[in-house]
Amino acid sequence: MRKLLFKAHSYAALVAMLPLLIISITGSILVFKVEIDSWLRPEHMQVNAADSSQRQSLDQMMQKVLNQHPSYQLGGWEIFDDKQRSDAGYLIKKGTEQWFKIYLNQYNGELLSSPQPMDHYLTDWLLELHYTFLLHLEGEAVGFICALIMLFLGISGIIIYRRFWKKLFTLRFKAARRILFSDIHKLIGIISSPILIVIAFTGAYWNIADIIHQVEEHSGQHKHQIEQAFYNPKLSFESLRQQSHGQITSFHAGYLTIPHEPEQAITFYGEVNSSNPLNSEYASTVTFDSQTGHVLHISDIRQASLLTVFLDSFRKLHFGYFGGLFTRIIWCLLGLSPVLLAFTGLYLYWQRLGQRRQAKRSRQALRSNITQIDKA
Repeated sequence: MRKLLFKAHSYAALVAMLPLLIISITGSILVFKVEIDSWLRPEHMQVNAADSSQRQSLDQMMQKVLNQHPSYQLGGWEIFDDKQRSDAGYLIKKGTEQWFKIYLNQYNGELLSSPQPMDHYLTDWLLELHYTFLLHLEGEAVGFICALIMLFLGISGIIIYRRFWKKLFTLRFKAARRILFSDIHKLIGIISSPILIVIAFTGAYWNIADIIHQVEEHSGQHKHQIEQAFYNPKLSFESLRQQSHGQITSFHAGYLTIPHEPEQAITFYGEVNSSNPLNSEYASTVTFDSQTGHVLHISDIRQASLLTVFLDSFRKLHFGYFGGLFTRIIWCLLGLSPVLLAFTGLYLYWQRLGQRRQAKRSRQALRSNITQIDKA
């Protein structure tokens, strides 16, 4: 059984090696996406407002964006009030299905960028590569399969090398290179497997959930190409934001979804004070009717079902920021472990192939010698 599992582990790693390397490298980089963006594009990401500064009205900023870019409609809004990070508006170009992103200073209303495609900036392109391999829905399917393979590799590796715990930190530096590489492969695999299993499981869930959503929502038809707003223009998004804060105790909105298809509602996603460190910053929601502004639904993560809490925890578990900088560094470093595992594993596989060829040649030589002796 162990030998069969070992073969399956080896072949699965070979099949998925390249996409898993792409996922691991890009994922480790994206753990620090905000910091990288702030370093590369401070003029877009940073506002450096005074502590006494007050946010401008969402309505004013949204209208300014639409006035300066009339060929777009709003689809979403990222909300920040930490005096450092800028707001981001998500736009859809009229007559298309293409999404764009624009940055604003929420304290003075200044537009910090022009609308750019979602994969225009480096880290956004890396995110698309990480998530879909730049192949959209088909890429998500590939990512889902790769996540399942990574999940299998993590679990099977723990089973195969379960006895390695007895000598977990033993590296035989003076032994042959094959033995040393084997020790390194086992050591890295055992240490990183728990985190890789978590990353693979959460990633697989998101991929398949999005695939199912897109198939169900748009099966047999194209996505709606927006031409006009699907919400009552008399509604005040700023008033709805303030109202959302009063619907749930300690609720603070972080993202707003704006209707871009018929029958969609207006929803504010945000965080609340919670004793659960795995509750995400988008765990609670307040939803309003897009025409009347009446409250349709309220979801407080502190009162949600265990399944809802479990699924919401995937965000922090996948990106590793539930424990601050320390866990992010751990996730970043161990997220790169497939690179070393691929290198050492490929070397060991190549060595095994060489040994098999050598054994085959030896058997052939032995048979040849026996045949010659028999003829003599």
